[in-house]
Amino acid sequence: MFGSDKIYFQRDLICQLRATSMINTLLLLLTFNVVGPPVVEDLNVLDGGNPNGPTWIDWNDPGLMLVQHLNGLTRECLAAREDEVSSLKTAEDWKTRQTKVRQTLDQILGPWPDRTPLNPQVTGTLQKDGYRVEKIVFESMPDFYGTGALFIPDGLEEPRPAILKVIGHSAQAFRRDLYQNVILNLVHKGFVVFAIDPLGQGERLQYFDPKTGKSTVGSSTKEHSHAGVQCFLTGRSIARYFTWDGIRAIDYLLTRPEVDPNRIGVTGLSGGGTQSSYIGAVDQRVRAVAPTGYITSISRLLGSIGPQDAEQVFYHGPLLGIDHADLLEVRAPKPTLQVTTTRDFFSIQGARETAAEVRHAFRILGHPERFDQVEDDFGHGFTKQNNESTYEFFQTFLDLPGNPEEQTYPFLTEAELTVTQTGQVSTALESENVFSINRREAQPMLERLIESRRDMGQHLPQALSEAAKLSGYRKPDATVAPVFRGQYQREGYRVQKWGVPGEDETIIPTLVFAPDEPGARPAVIYVHSDGKTTDAAAGGKIEELVRRGYVVAAPDLLGYGETAYKFRQGHASVQPFFNALMSGRSVAGINAGDAVRVMEFLQDRDDVKPNQIGAIAIGDVGPALLHAAALEQQIQWLVLVDSLLDYQSIVDHELYDVNANSLVAGALTAYDLPDLLASITPRRVAVKQPRTHLRTAATNDEITSSLGFVQQHAKDRLRVETVAADLVKLVEWCVAR
Repeated sequence: MFGSDKIYFQRDLICQLRATSMINTLLLLLTFNVVGPPVVEDLNVLDGGNPNGPTWIDWNDPGLMLVQHLNGLTRECLAAREDEVSSLKTAEDWKTRQTKVRQTLDQILGPWPDRTPLNPQVTGTLQKDGYRVEKIVFESMPDFYGTGALFIPDGLEEPRPAILKVIGHSAQAFRRDLYQNVILNLVHKGFVVFAIDPLGQGERLQYFDPKTGKSTVGSSTKEHSHAGVQCFLTGRSIARYFTWDGIRAIDYLLTRPEVDPNRIGVTGLSGGGTQSSYIGAVDQRVRAVAPTGYITSISRLLGSIGPQDAEQVFYHGPLLGIDHADLLEVRAPKPTLQVTTTRDFFSIQGARETAAEVRHAFRILGHPERFDQVEDDFGHGFTKQNNESTYEFFQTFLDLPGNPEEQTYPFLTEAELTVTQTGQVSTALESENVFSINRREAQPMLERLIESRRDMGQHLPQALSEAAKLSGYRKPDATVAPVFRGQYQREGYRVQKWGVPGEDETIIPTLVFAPDEPGARPAVIYVHSDGKTTDAAAGGKIEELVRRGYVVAAPDLLGYGETAYKFRQGHASVQPFFNALMSGRSVAGINAGDAVRVMEFLQDRDDVKPNQIGAIAIGDVGPALLHAAALEQQIQWLVLVDSLLDYQSIVDHELYDVNANSLVAGALTAYDLPDLLASITPRRVAVKQPRTHLRTAATNDEITSSLGFVQQHAKDRLRVETVAADLVKLVEWCVAR
């Protein structure tokens, strides 16, 4: 439509409007787009949900905000380590650091179990062309059974070097063809080889279901992480169990007359590379080690695939100054071969950088020839070239000269290599598992908690101090102003969009629901684990609170709502939990700080009474808000809905279903969620339908077991509802004086 035509059209339209009824007027206006359709509210604060592309360059990928922040925290720890390593100039400097690293690894992986009797059993023998196989069961710890196969060359006239072959994440474990290929080449070259099943693989499934013949929790990595979370809650690493199995396997090798105890090697791919690195770092009997397809650097790991399953995560590792290089440097100058591939998902750049540092350490310690890094152009796995480098390495440094060329040999069947009668230690031997051992070892710390609670006046301040430290809570230091992103008008109130500054460079997307009537009023921080928009629609719970006279701030804490991690890489929902604990932090502790920042943001508003701010937490964010209210007295009251009852139940039960972002590694060494609940009183707290470790509604007996001491301490300041109590009425009860 040309300009002059548009003028005539509008003049004619005005004449028509004057001659029609109001209804027809509105219809005509809508028809000709003079009045637009009803406004569709976009309640995203950042740009993650904008289909037309980013309009805010700084905040255009909120789904990675959490993991990038956690990466930065861990890299701060790694930078401190790098400064220390760069200051090492002499052999004595390096030896001093080696002593420190050994002590740190003992701290991370310990306390080591006692060396109890192995009680080995040979469950079967196979004679093959040029070698025999003995199928072995041994007790790594009492009633904690390991399974493996000992490959012995024929015609031995004197003790031979032995290789402990540890295995990556394969359901078949050492029975898989690609592992048998390396085993058979080594045994045909004259080595005794002991291949063992890792936890969660082969015949050692930790959560085996006899009805289905499968794991209850899933793949090997899921088995490792499921048990790993339970270990981390008690301040321990599941890596301890993998490492101890390797140490005990070497103990068994040294009982064999075929084995020279001074010529022990360890090698493995992927998860086996992880185990090789651990065992070689802590067991001084290992003369030569060749980890394959694992060693990189933690910084490069974070920038690529992120932390992997719990087997590969040390409790507070980087915080205590441990990187991949330390696992090799601590054994210098003992022979070490770092086996890599250029297209591995374990960053080759990190592998090369680590190799350069390790090579420098070996050179300073006088034996540069005892370390090497080899690489081949391949993805994640074995290659013929790398395998032959590994064979040659062991032939050289375990004093068994020979031809390193790889040959092809007939593989054994999985049935031939089955060690136990049923194919699983859980059914054949009623083996303990990591869960049962961790639960038993956690009992003394839980008993200390119970004893400490007898004197609440002394216990609660100690529990709060430890909660702040273990969760990594940082009291906010607001230096950056919030960013206003626009608003929508609703009947009687406005919905404002704010970017509230979070920790470091993070942003807390926040909606503020503010009544139109002037004047200061009480405020509510309303946090939902499904995101800030869940109850934000007109007529919803938030609007009901606004009409009762509250200003309501609904934030997306880091990792939720707009900033929910999209799991683009790494091991599902546990990855941020693992990432955070490496630096001594927790997502729950960071979220607690975010909640306090939102409180301070509200306190700065003219329409809020700064000393009348409470909080509502719904779902998985409950523990974070519980930490916030316990550690920040200015949150006047708290309502928890569908929130986890306690951490102890996760350790006490084999199966659980929780959001790992709500957990704090090491918490049970000093406190549990009910301790935080008790500390909040004499402020009022309402708990609606608390949830168990399986997300089921807690029964009265479960509530009494967990919260009994809190109810006795808090008296009428704590209200627990197991039925569908009205949320607004719970708020009114909390506010009542």
